[in-house]
This record gives sequence, C-alpha cells and structure tokens, in this order.
Amino acid sequence: VQLQASGGGLAQAGGSLRLSCAASGLSFNNYAMGWFRQAPGKEREFVATISWGGSSTLYADSVKGRFTISRDNAKNTVYLQMSSLKPEDTAVYLCGASAYLSSDHQNYSYWGQGTQVTVSS
Repeated sequence: VQLQASGGGLAQAGGSLRLSCAASGLSFNNYAMGWFRQAPGKEREFVATISWGGSSTLYADSVKGRFTISRDNAKNTVYLQMSSLKPEDTAVYLCGASAYLSSDHQNYSYWGQGTQVTVSS
C-alpha cells in the first residue's frame, strides 16, 4: 500500500494550498480517508476525514470553514483544499486510510509520508 501526498509548500497567511494524496495497492473505495498534521515537538493532530463514498466528512474545529476535504474514487485520490491559511497551520500534513470514519489516528491502518506546509505571517 502506498499513499503519496503532494502539494505542500510555502504560503503567506491568508493564502491557499491544495494537497493531494494518491493511493495505490488498496481498495480505495472501501476506505475512509483522513488528513492529519504534525508540527515539530507536537503530537499528530486530526484535520479532516471523509467517508468512502464522500457523503460524510468531519473537521477539526481549528480548520472548520477554512479547509475542505474531498475525494475522487476514479482517481484513487483524496484532496485537502486549504484556504485562509494561518501560521499555526504550519506542519507536516499526512494522509491516512481507515476502515471507518474516525478522527483518531490510532484507527488508521495506512499512512503516507507527508508533505510540508509552511505558512508565513
């Protein structure tokens, strides 16, 4: 199983970035997908998750209204559209696959390598 995250980079506060996570080696349609983030010295933090069919989503309060998670099952890819970025959004963003919708990273079976997002003030 491989989850390849991409799209990170440097953005100014108030700007936008779109992350992608391409999956292979698993039945993508059967998994909920999630985004988490981890800043240096901090624990992994839930960001957003989407059900296998895309009909249900959950967001962390800190990103609600600013970030949007979506998926394209035909492309085995999940996205995270990030807008109104803040310096505190700076972290490595990781995508994961779970058998069910969950905000708990312990429920995720597979992880990608992450992509760095840096937001300058």
